[in-house]
Amino acid sequence: MRAAGAVLWRRSAEHGIRLGLVHRPRYDDWSLPKGKADPGETAPVTAAREVLEETGFHCRIGRALTTVSYRVTGREKTVQYFAAEAVGGEFVANREVDRLEWVPLRAAAARLSYDYDRAVVATFEVQPCELTGVLLVRHARAGHRESWDGDDTDRPLDGRGTRQAEALVTELAPFLPARVHTAPVERCRATVAPLADRLGVPVLPEPALAEDAYRDHPAAARRRISELAHETGAPDGPGGPDDGHRGGTLVVCSQGGVIPGVLRSLAARSDVPIAGVSTPKAAYWLLSFDGRRLVQADPYPAPAL
Repeated sequence: MRAAGAVLWRRSAEHGIRLGLVHRPRYDDWSLPKGKADPGETAPVTAAREVLEETGFHCRIGRALTTVSYRVTGREKTVQYFAAEAVGGEFVANREVDRLEWVPLRAAAARLSYDYDRAVVATFEVQPCELTGVLLVRHARAGHRESWDGDDTDRPLDGRGTRQAEALVTELAPFLPARVHTAPVERCRATVAPLADRLGVPVLPEPALAEDAYRDHPAAARRRISELAHETGAPDGPGGPDDGHRGGTLVVCSQGGVIPGVLRSLAARSDVPIAGVSTPKAAYWLLSFDGRRLVQADPYPAPAL
């Protein structure tokens, strides 16, 4: 059984970081919000939905934390957990949860009923809460270069690529992206255009992230990703939060000749372990930054069509 959940957190000027813990009357326990995946859901989509259903709060999904497995009524249950910032809502008691309490971070372990939830919170504490997310997306499928007679920068998405681009709208939504950037290549622009349309924001060109530019100046692409993360995370930066703290998410679409090198360079400079840099068409990474420094890189597969 696949499931997902989150360490739901929020900051207030008066109380600092607090975690949202739920009480389930059926088990009389205190736990992290979580629940079973619906058919076809990715783990981030499940986590955001379950947080909303159990707590009444919308959230911004962030870095992946850890996966927990245990048996429930004779079946193996695997739960993928994420950091998730509460961005608004109101708790109403429901069928599964009768109480929500916002507990100081340092007091959460004592309140939680299960060791595995305490382990998830310990993983959450390893990095700062207020990180900036960069969703680095490889463009969707665009047929074969040999079958396109025009300039390669104008090569459009094919039918499957168009469906992948539409599916990415749902898959990227739990991360609450606020800005959309792309290499100035038609297949990249078309990959993120449906998301930009949904958000009501422009698609902003990033010349340094095109393959031709990368071949001449590879360091410029890496610097631009770090710069975008820093701008988004700054309290007074473009697209930054209006409550005075760091954090946020943006989308950047690029090409297969750029993404692996940028990932290796960012990871090496920040000593972040990554198992590999393979990024199939329409697959993506959530890169979590503390300022300009990469702290975690989470890969996600292309949408399953």
